Order: sequence, then C-alpha cells, then structure tokens
Amino acid sequence: MRNSKIVKKLQTIGPAALVTAAFIGPGTITTCSIAGAKFGFALLWGLLFSVIATIVLQEMSARLGIVTRKGLGEALREQAKNPLTKFITAFLVLSAIVIGNAAYETGNILGGALGLETITGISKLSIGTFSINIWGPVIGIFAFILMIIGSYKTLEKMLITLVILMSFAFISTTIVIAPNIGSILKGVFVPSFPKGSVLTLVALIGTTVVPYNLFLHASAVQERWKDQSGLKAARTDIFISIALGGLISMSIVITSAAAFMGTGTEIKGAADMAMQLQPLLGSWAKIFMAFGLFAAGVSSAVTAPLAASYAAAGILGWKKDLRDEKFRAVWIFILMIGIVFSAIGFKPIQVIVFAQVTNGILLPIIAVYLIWVMNSKKILGDFRNNLLSNITGGTVVLIAIGLGIRSILSVIGII
Repeated sequence: MRNSKIVKKLQTIGPAALVTAAFIGPGTITTCSIAGAKFGFALLWGLLFSVIATIVLQEMSARLGIVTRKGLGEALREQAKNPLTKFITAFLVLSAIVIGNAAYETGNILGGALGLETITGISKLSIGTFSINIWGPVIGIFAFILMIIGSYKTLEKMLITLVILMSFAFISTTIVIAPNIGSILKGVFVPSFPKGSVLTLVALIGTTVVPYNLFLHASAVQERWKDQSGLKAARTDIFISIALGGLISMSIVITSAAAFMGTGTEIKGAADMAMQLQPLLGSWAKIFMAFGLFAAGVSSAVTAPLAASYAAAGILGWKKDLRDEKFRAVWIFILMIGIVFSAIGFKPIQVIVFAQVTNGILLPIIAVYLIWVMNSKKILGDFRNNLLSNITGGTVVLIAIGLGIRSILSVIGII
C-alpha cells in the first residue's frame, strides 16, 4: 500500500483542507479557549501570523510535491550530498518530528479523553493506591486497532464531519454574540505581549503551523495533481482552506473572550470550554463540545503517527508501506508514547498546551530545511523559490525563532 488511506481520500477534498482538518484538533480548541479566557482579543495577531506562515510554508510544500513528485523527506535526502550533512539533516529533522509528534499525540489522545470524561463522568481507574487516566489508553488502543487493520476511512470521515460541525458552531456563535469589531481588529493587527502571554502565543503558532503537515501535504498533492498545471489550483486550495482554519481559530478565541475574560474562570475541561457555545446551543453545548473533542482527538491520534512514519520513511529511504516493519515501528512508537503519557496522571489541559508550545519551538528547524530544499535548482529547476518566497519564508522563520527564544527565557525566569 503506497499511500495511506488519509492521502487517498483526496479524491473528494483538497489537500489543504486535510491540513486544516489536521490542525483544528483538541490542541487548537483548548489553546484558543485559554488565549481568549486569559488575554481577550490581544493575541489574535498571533493567529493572523500563524495563518500567513502556514500559507507560505504549505505553498512551498505543495509546490515541491507537485513539481518533483517527491515528499519533503525524500527531497531532503537528495539535497544533503555528503554523509555528514545527511546524518545531521536526518538527526535534526527526525528529532523535531519525533519529539513534536510524540507531544502532539499525547495531547490528541488526552483531548479525546476529555470528551469521553465529560460524556461518562468517569476519568480515572483506581487500583488500591494506584490510579490511571482510563480514557487516554482506551482512545490510543482504539487508534492502534484502526491503523493495524487499515479500515478507518469511513470512521475518519464521520469524525472529521463532527469536527467541522463544531468548528462552524464557533463561527456561528461569534456572529450571535456580536462582539466589538474595533477591539477585534486591534487584536488582529496590533501586536501586543500581555504579561504571561508568551507561552500561549507560541502555543497558538504551534497548533496552527504544524511541522508534520509540511511532510503530509507534499505527499498529498501528488494524489490530486499530476503535473505543474495543478499549481494554481493548489495555491487556491491552500489560501481558502487555511484562511478558513484561521477564521475558525479566531472564532474560538473570540467566543472564549466573550464568555470568560475578566471572570477569573480557569479552563479545566470540556465542560468549561462548552460555555462558549451556550449562546448558540444552550444546554446542548456541553454534549456537543464533548463529542467534538472526542472526534478531533481520535482523528488526530491516527494522523500524527502516520505523518511521523511518512517523514521518517522519506528521509531514511524506507518503503512507504503501512505493512513495512520499519514504517510500522515508527507510528507504533509515537502512538505508544501517547498512550503511556496519557495514562500516568498528567493534567490534560496542561499537556495539550505543552504539546503546542513544543511544536512552536521546533517549527523553525523544519521550516529552515524546507526553505533550503526549495532553493535547489537541481531539485526544482525554474520552480525553486524566488526572492519574495525567500523573504516571506525567512521572516516566518525569524519571528518563530524569536518567539521560541522568548518563551524559553520566560520559562527560566529571565524575562
């Protein structure tokens, strides 16, 4: 099986829509809810930057896949000419993907667990003095079974449909509550750093500009478009899909700000986040949010490990086959990390936010390597980056690095 079932379903939706569906998960819902509750509209500019960064980087990824018929991992292996460069490239890229996806996977599973916890009212299984979070491992094992038997296509379509419905519920709620447009525009276009906001800002970037999506997208576009004539359609797909994802994320921040800003409410679970949707859904908001988180968690719990396998296979020259032992070993490893860490008692909200921060800090590594490949005349010929692409891509990298450094300094107490 050359391509995953996730990639094959691009017969019906655009590859960039798949990217959007991948980043609108538990991490985005949770991080955006916390951003709105704590800082109101002040961090909306971070989402605007994230949308622009995602469009810029995913366009490069799509162009690479359409023109070269290679994935990002394969292109990196070709671009790294001497053994030392190959080793360093493989080490840095795989480290970023494995660390980022392992953290992301834990957050995905715990996000789905939040939904089941809300539905059932049960969170832990106690055995004497020992207790574990019950729903995290259940979701992880469920994802494992689906991936082993390879028959999750129909289920995943259902789950993504639920996520889309929940996403549009946030947009509709934003319209219903009629927030102050002037305040929103100020938050979108005037950058600010409220006290204690740096980690949340980096998390907003990490939950939107997801490094593994760059690998997934480069492979996905090859199924939809067979030659360079598809570049224009691919760019339209990227702009519309990613912009819609950004609108959904901003809507979550806005509804959260309207519901919680100034109340001192701490986001601890799905029931808290559901309060944002009460103006639209009333008493159904809690159940709707619970099922949405569960759907987003399961869908993302399948996507992230597979993306890690495709990245590893590309850069190491392995077969891209779900039955291949090496390919399978990577996704099992990522999934097992998620299962173990979801079981041992970490608070879901904290883990989910930590996962997004981790991705935000690791993003520049993958972005730098992407830009490096995109400037190769040997690989891309006349379709390599022009000056504008390099300036915009370089700006994205520099801002991401600056925010990453600032977040680290914030954690250790220097700023």
